[in-house]
Amino acid sequence: MGSRRKKIGIMGGTFDPIHIGHLILGEKAYEQMGLDKVWFMPAGNPPHKQNRKGRASDRQRVEMVKMAIQGNPHFELSLIEMNADGYSYTYRTLENLIKEHPDTDYYFIIGADSLYSFATWKEPKRICCACT
Repeated sequence: MGSRRKKIGIMGGTFDPIHIGHLILGEKAYEQMGLDKVWFMPAGNPPHKQNRKGRASDRQRVEMVKMAIQGNPHFELSLIEMNADGYSYTYRTLENLIKEHPDTDYYFIIGADSLYSFATWKEPKRICCACT
Protein backbone atom coordinates (compact mmCIF):
# COMPACT_ATOMS: atom_id res chain seq x y z
CA MET A 1 0.00 0.00 0.00
CA GLY A 2 1.46 3.40 -1.06
CA SER A 3 1.82 6.42 1.13
CA ARG A 4 -0.89 9.04 1.14
CA ARG A 5 -0.47 11.91 -1.30
CA LYS A 6 0.00 15.37 0.17
CA LYS A 7 -2.84 17.84 -0.33
CA ILE A 8 -1.74 21.45 -0.64
CA GLY A 9 -4.04 24.40 -1.19
CA ILE A 10 -2.59 27.34 -3.06
CA MET A 11 -4.00 30.74 -2.23
CA GLY A 12 -2.53 33.14 -4.75
CA GLY A 13 -3.01 36.86 -4.95
CA THR A 14 -1.36 40.25 -4.84
CA PHE A 15 -2.34 40.52 -1.16
CA ASP A 16 -2.25 44.31 -1.32
CA PRO A 17 -3.43 44.12 1.33
CA ILE A 18 -4.19 40.65 2.62
CA HIS A 19 -7.49 40.71 4.51
CA ILE A 20 -9.79 38.57 6.64
CA GLY A 21 -11.60 37.29 3.53
CA HIS A 22 -8.38 35.67 2.29
CA LEU A 23 -7.84 34.03 5.67
CA ILE A 24 -11.42 32.77 5.94
CA LEU A 25 -11.31 31.35 2.41
CA GLY A 26 -8.01 29.60 3.15
CA GLU A 27 -9.36 28.17 6.41
CA LYS A 28 -12.60 26.94 4.81
CA ALA A 29 -10.67 25.27 1.98
CA TYR A 30 -8.35 23.64 4.52
CA GLU A 31 -11.30 22.25 6.48
CA GLN A 32 -13.62 21.25 3.63
CA MET A 33 -10.98 19.73 1.35
CA GLY A 34 -8.98 18.03 4.11
CA LEU A 35 -5.80 19.83 3.09
CA ASP A 36 -2.46 19.30 4.78
CA LYS A 37 -1.40 22.92 4.28
CA VAL A 38 -2.51 26.13 2.60
CA TRP A 39 0.27 28.08 0.93
CA PHE A 40 -0.27 31.83 0.66
CA MET A 41 1.58 32.75 -2.52
CA PRO A 42 1.97 36.47 -3.25
CA ALA A 43 2.11 37.19 -6.98
CA GLY A 44 5.49 38.33 -8.17
CA ASN A 45 4.87 40.15 -11.42
CA PRO A 46 1.28 39.55 -12.57
CA PRO A 47 0.71 40.81 -16.12
CA HIS A 48 -2.76 42.17 -15.27
CA LYS A 49 -1.49 44.47 -12.49
CA GLN A 50 1.38 46.42 -14.02
CA ASN A 51 0.56 49.84 -12.55
CA ARG A 52 2.05 49.46 -9.07
CA LYS A 53 2.29 53.19 -8.37
CA GLY A 54 1.09 53.94 -4.86
CA ARG A 55 0.95 50.24 -3.99
CA ALA A 56 2.81 48.23 -1.38
CA SER A 57 6.25 46.96 -2.32
CA ASP A 58 6.94 43.24 -2.65
CA ARG A 59 8.68 43.29 0.73
CA GLN A 60 5.71 45.02 2.36
CA ARG A 61 3.26 42.52 0.85
CA VAL A 62 5.36 39.60 2.11
CA GLU A 63 5.47 41.11 5.59
CA MET A 64 1.69 41.63 5.57
CA VAL A 65 1.14 37.97 4.67
CA LYS A 66 3.61 36.80 7.33
CA MET A 67 1.82 38.80 10.01
CA ALA A 68 -1.63 37.68 8.87
CA ILE A 69 -0.86 33.94 8.86
CA GLN A 70 1.38 33.73 11.93
CA GLY A 71 -0.06 31.51 14.59
CA ASN A 72 -1.98 29.33 12.12
CA PRO A 73 -0.03 26.04 11.90
CA HIS A 74 -1.51 24.96 8.57
CA PHE A 75 -0.86 28.27 6.74
CA GLU A 76 2.53 28.85 5.12
CA LEU A 77 4.09 31.58 3.02
CA SER A 78 5.42 30.56 -0.39
CA LEU A 79 7.68 32.91 -2.35
CA ILE A 80 7.73 30.77 -5.50
CA GLU A 81 6.05 33.42 -7.66
CA MET A 82 7.93 36.28 -6.01
CA ASN A 83 11.23 34.63 -6.98
CA ALA A 84 10.21 33.83 -10.57
CA ASP A 85 11.71 35.75 -13.48
CA GLY A 86 9.40 37.64 -15.81
CA TYR A 87 5.63 37.55 -15.52
CA SER A 88 4.21 35.12 -12.99
CA TYR A 89 1.59 32.91 -14.59
CA THR A 90 -0.44 30.54 -12.46
CA TYR A 91 -0.41 27.70 -14.98
CA ARG A 92 3.40 27.80 -15.10
CA THR A 93 3.72 27.84 -11.32
CA LEU A 94 1.39 24.85 -10.93
CA GLU A 95 3.03 22.82 -13.69
CA ASN A 96 6.48 23.43 -12.16
CA LEU A 97 5.23 22.40 -8.71
CA ILE A 98 3.81 19.16 -10.12
CA LYS A 99 7.14 18.35 -11.80
CA GLU A 100 9.06 19.05 -8.59
CA HIS A 101 6.59 17.28 -6.27
CA PRO A 102 4.75 14.52 -8.15
CA ASP A 103 3.53 13.07 -4.83
CA THR A 104 1.39 16.15 -4.13
CA ASP A 105 -2.10 17.17 -5.21
CA TYR A 106 -2.62 20.91 -5.55
CA TYR A 107 -5.89 22.71 -4.92
CA PHE A 108 -6.05 26.20 -6.39
CA ILE A 109 -8.07 28.54 -4.17
CA ILE A 110 -9.52 31.76 -5.58
CA GLY A 111 -12.18 34.18 -4.47
CA ALA A 112 -15.25 35.25 -6.41
CA ASP A 113 -13.52 38.43 -7.57
CA SER A 114 -10.89 36.36 -9.41
CA LEU A 115 -13.35 33.71 -10.54
CA TYR A 116 -15.30 36.26 -12.58
CA SER A 117 -12.25 37.00 -14.73
CA PHE A 118 -10.71 33.50 -14.68
CA ALA A 119 -11.54 32.82 -18.35
CA THR A 120 -9.30 35.75 -19.34
CA TRP A 121 -6.26 34.43 -17.46
CA LYS A 122 -3.32 32.99 -19.37
CA GLU A 123 -4.03 29.28 -20.09
CA PRO A 124 -7.06 28.75 -17.80
CA LYS A 125 -7.53 25.17 -19.06
CA ARG A 126 -3.97 24.30 -18.08
CA ILE A 127 -4.62 25.70 -14.60
CA CYS A 128 -7.66 23.44 -14.26
CA CYS A 129 -5.76 20.40 -15.55
CA ALA A 130 -2.92 21.01 -13.10
CA CYS A 131 -5.18 21.08 -10.06
CA THR A 132 -7.13 18.40 -8.28
